[in-house]
Amino acid sequence: MATKESVKERTSSKIKEPRQFNVVMHNDDFTTMEFVVDVLVDIFHKDEVTAQAIMLNVHKTGKAVVGKYPYDIATTKVNAALTRAKSEGFPFRMTVEEA
Repeated sequence: MATKESVKERTSSKIKEPRQFNVVMHNDDFTTMEFVVDVLVDIFHKDEVTAQAIMLNVHKTGKAVVGKYPYDIATTKVNAALTRAKSEGFPFRMTVEEA
């Protein structure tokens, strides 16, 4: 009776976490607070209270980090926010910076 031997091969694969990037929102004197809160809720999935706190922080300090994401996700969210701002006539600004 023949037996089959199974050979187990060890593979070592290390999954590297993607680099993270901060999405930074900048203050301006023209974009409405309501618009900023809507962007934070709709695009960045913040709850209403957190969105208002971030908006006030941006207003008081000039800028604030609104999220930390892999590069592709960060740029997609920023582009969505800037497209919405442009369509509504706001000079809204957001940038992506390495975390």
